[in-house]
Amino acid sequence: MADATDIPAINLCDGRTIPQLGFGVYQLPDDRAPEIVGAAIRAGFRSIDTAAIYENEAGVGQAVRASVVSRSDLFVTTKLWNDRQGYEATLRAFDESLVRLGLDDVDLYLIHWPCPDRGLFLETWKAFVRLQAEGRAKSIGVSNFEPDHLDRIITETGVVPAVNQIELHPRFQQKTLRAVHARYGIVTESWSPLGRGQALSDPILMGIAERHGRTPAQVVLRWQIQQGLVAIPKTATLSRIPENLDVFGFTLETDELTAIDTLDRPDGRMGPDPMTFG
Repeated sequence: MADATDIPAINLCDGRTIPQLGFGVYQLPDDRAPEIVGAAIRAGFRSIDTAAIYENEAGVGQAVRASVVSRSDLFVTTKLWNDRQGYEATLRAFDESLVRLGLDDVDLYLIHWPCPDRGLFLETWKAFVRLQAEGRAKSIGVSNFEPDHLDRIITETGVVPAVNQIELHPRFQQKTLRAVHARYGIVTESWSPLGRGQALSDPILMGIAERHGRTPAQVVLRWQIQQGLVAIPKTATLSRIPENLDVFGFTLETDELTAIDTLDRPDGRMGPDPMTFG
């Protein structure tokens, strides 16, 4: 069984690191978060990904504070919701997230969506730069940003996001956007890395899983790891927590990676379109 020492760390452009495998808490009820997140930490997860809109920051913070694992060994991410964009509104929203979490700082703070029609993501990013300078958001990044959004905030501020967290799974591999990330030195973090389970019944993934004596979900997470991505699978099922962590005892062969590449679809996006959402 894997533990925290098995999880590789990915270098961020700001000199810090992020665990390559984290625990997502989207749709996890706040009252269950202490139990589920606590179990994830005990199993070996060290990175926890929440957001203001998830309405479970309080429960996540409770689990972090109650853990026998030192706060300095845990990587906590939260995100700014769309209706709080703007310089001053962002600063207030960040303070509110810290209060709910019961923490003095977070390891990573993300703009959840660019919301281009609001026209506020640049001012929001400037507030993020301030929060990092103050040391309360140790690293700052974005989520669901497209190349034009990235170009603008980097050109205007000179500060490169450490992370862009995007929808990424075998049926939506985002290769063009990942190439932009590589050019800037931005780490790609995958939300919905298992594609909401819809691809797990694919014969290609099932065949690879059978070959390795693994589950299709473990194969997909291993594919994410070998692609150099950061993945944050979510589950509220206790039995799946160790399964999602146990992806470091096998390696996918080149032909298997190539086969998974063929699952990519132009219409594979399942979440909102970042150009119009928000």
